This record gives sequence, structure tokens and C-alpha cells, in this order.
Amino acid sequence: MLTSIMAALKLPDLRKRIFFLFGMFAVFVVGLHIPVPGIDREAMAKLFEQGTLLGLVDVFSGGALRKFTILAMGIAPYINASIIMQLLTVAVPQLEALAKEGEHGRKKISQYTRYLTVLLAAFQAAGTNKLLQSAHVLQASPIMFLQIVIALTAGTAFLMWVGEQITDKGIGNGVSLVIFAGIVASLPFQLGQTWDLFIHRALAFQNILAMVILFLATVVGIVAIQQAQRKIPIQHVKRVVGNKMYGGSTSFLPLRVNSAGVIPIIFALSIQLFPMTIAQFLGTGSAFGQWFTGVARAFSPGNSMWAGLLYAAFIIFFTYFYTAVTFNVPEVADNLKKYGSFIPGIRPGKPTLEYLDRVMSRITLAGAIFLAVIALMQYWSPAITGVQTFSLVGGTSLLIIVGVALETMQAVEAHLLMRHYEGFIK
Repeated sequence: MLTSIMAALKLPDLRKRIFFLFGMFAVFVVGLHIPVPGIDREAMAKLFEQGTLLGLVDVFSGGALRKFTILAMGIAPYINASIIMQLLTVAVPQLEALAKEGEHGRKKISQYTRYLTVLLAAFQAAGTNKLLQSAHVLQASPIMFLQIVIALTAGTAFLMWVGEQITDKGIGNGVSLVIFAGIVASLPFQLGQTWDLFIHRALAFQNILAMVILFLATVVGIVAIQQAQRKIPIQHVKRVVGNKMYGGSTSFLPLRVNSAGVIPIIFALSIQLFPMTIAQFLGTGSAFGQWFTGVARAFSPGNSMWAGLLYAAFIIFFTYFYTAVTFNVPEVADNLKKYGSFIPGIRPGKPTLEYLDRVMSRITLAGAIFLAVIALMQYWSPAITGVQTFSLVGGTSLLIIVGVALETMQAVEAHLLMRHYEGFIK
């Protein structure tokens, strides 16, 4: 990997892209420290110590929500808008037709995604402000309330622009790298807390060692599953066109074990934390608020074994659902038949469809169980290691970091191969 990075830095065009990426990271870090007025910092710190939903959101914002800066909403509204538009593209025929129009259609869908991002960001900002007001953390007049909502919405729109710029002028997927930067930016704070506890003998050496071993083992497992594929052999029929013969070669159809990525965890977590979100909006002063608070505690994955099992069941369900949406088995089988290709030993048409569906169902089950274990690991690891201040052992954060790192290195390798980098071809 280091050899690849050194080779990339020797190429002027690729070096320019890498420096642009780090420049955008620097801009992001500066934005993390531009505060929004009207916040009682001590009350905000106490609110986060209670372990509310805000603590989970803060991990993805790079600590911006804890400090309540202009980037406090993070890139999450854009991710939610992208997921909604992706699902709508499958469900709504007009959007599906638009997606098939090529570059023009993709630009229009991207435009709709941006509009939806702004709406979701404004709604989330208003909800967060109301929550902080009910907790006596935010003191703001109606005009100031509106100004804060606009500032937070603009922060999300700015991050969306940064992500698109990284995709165009940098290297790798811009939005994924923005999330990556947000998670990594919160690590110094967590490591500092862990080190302070170790220095003051609140944590023993064996606790730190157990955390490191579990962290490394989880990373190895994520890399293995993320890279795992089931290669289906494909035989192409020979065709004679004039005096030349085409086809007759053999290739592979790669089926990823975890083709859904981190999306099922996000969906499952959103559903299980929905009662907590309502409880935070209603407050504990009303009967409904108290009832939703009890439901939220009962459904929180880390509070009971049954809640954890329900969380795992949601992840498995959404893994199958999202895989079915993104990988259309009937369409793949039909394309193989249309272009004169077949799987050795399997007849084209319905037998091919049934075979691919059976194989995809089996490997998706392995990927779904893997995602469920990784998601629950962030709730198990504090009990296993005794370390409560480091949240990057398992869970969505670690899955995103490892996945984005792998994708970015693959993008670097692709650029090197396009430039005929000799050391890579060997």
C-alpha cells in the first residue's frame, strides 16, 4: 500500500488530486470549529453524558454536534436523501425512466436529491434546535432560531458541495470520504479520554490490550467479508461474423457477499431509535413523552438481549431487501440469455434465474449475519473490554472507515493502472 501511495505521489495529475483531497479535509476541519451562538456549553456537555441519540449522531459529524458548529448536521441529510431517491427510482416509473435516459437523467435525479437534502437538513436542524431548547441548552428568540436553522442547513449544503468537488477533482467517492473524515476527526477526543482514564488508573493495561485485540480482529473480519466474492463462471457462445469468430471465451460474474454495504445498519438503527427521537421531541413532562421514553429504552439495542435480537433481525431483513433492490436477478438472467451467454451446466432462462437467486440468497445470508454481528459489536465491546470511551470497535463507524479506505485505495490503483504503472502490472 505504501509503495502504491509513493508511486501515486510521483505522478503530477494524481498528486494534484491527492493534495486537493487533503485540502478539502483541512477545510472540513476548520468548519468543525466555527460555533453557532446561543448554546450553553456546560448544559450541552451534560446532555451528551446522558447517552442520548445525539451522541450517535455526533460520531458521524466529527464532534461538530457536541460543539454545535455550522457543520453540526453533518452529511447525514444528503445520505438519507440519496437513499430515498434510490428507492423512489425503483418504485416510481417516471423516475426509473429518467434514470435510463443517460447523463441528462442522472443530472436531473442529482438535482432532485440536492433539493431533498436541503429540506431534510432544515427539518433536522429545526428538530435539533427544538430538542435543545426543551433541554434548556439553547436560548434563542424566534428570529435567532430561524438564523440557526439556516446556518445549519447551509453547513450541510456546503458539505454536499465538498463531497461533489472531491468526487470530481479529488480521488474516491466524495460523500463517503466526508463521512470518513467526520468519524476520524472524533477519534482524538475519544483516544484522549481513554488515555486520561489509563493514566489515572481507571483503566487497567489488560483493558486497553483487549480493546486493541478486538479492534484489530474486527478490522480483519470486515476486510475479509467486504472483499469476499462468489465468482459464477460464464461461458460466451461463439459467433461467426463474416470471416471472423467472436465469443467463445469464459468470464466470471462476481457476486459480493456484502453487496448492501452499511445501508441495512442505517435503516435498522433509524427504526429502532425512532421512539427515542419522538420522546426527545415530546419531553418527559407529558404522558406521551414518558411512554415513548419507556418504549425507546426497551427498543434500544444495547439495553436487552431481545432488543439486540430485534436489531439483528431488522439488519438481516434490510440486507435482503436492499440487495434485491440493487441486484436484479431476473434482469441479469435475461441479459445473459439475450447476449448468448450461459452458466456451464445450467440452462438459460428460468433455470439460470433460479440458480442465481439460490446462490445470491445463500451468500446474502452470510453477509447479513456478518452485518448484524458487526453492528452489535459496538454494544458488546464495552462489556468485553471494559473501555467505555472508545466507540470504534465494531459498529457502523468502523465499517464505514474500513470500507471507504478500501474503496479509496482501489481508486488509487485504478488511476495507476490507467497510467500503465509497471510495478502494479507485475
